[in-house]
Amino acid sequence: MTEPGTVKAYAVTSKTRMPAVPDIPTVDEAGLPTFHTSVWTGVWAPKGTPGPVIRKVNAAIVESLADPALRARIEQIGPEVVAREEQTPEALGALQKAEIAKWWPIIKAAGIKAE
Repeated sequence: MTEPGTVKAYAVTSKTRMPAVPDIPTVDEAGLPTFHTSVWTGVWAPKGTPGPVIRKVNAAIVESLADPALRARIEQIGPEVVAREEQTPEALGALQKAEIAKWWPIIKAAGIKAE
């Protein structure tokens, strides 16, 4: 286990500073502009799941993420809760496609394979 104070964070790889660690600069501020990576979470359903079911699950998630206590707890441990307009199946699909387009050429060039 690492003792407190032995790890130095030089930057966060998000476009904005993280609320949980506001004193750590972004990579842009630290001199490595556009080196943005992020950790994100999504909920998927099997292909062919009826639209009404997807909308009902999405509505429950959106309602949960609107709870101030839950939002505060999530942000306390690090992740940022995305804006309401980004909490849709369509926005998640667009994010997933953008991430694949960003990382697939790097993975392929490096010869990385799932095992």
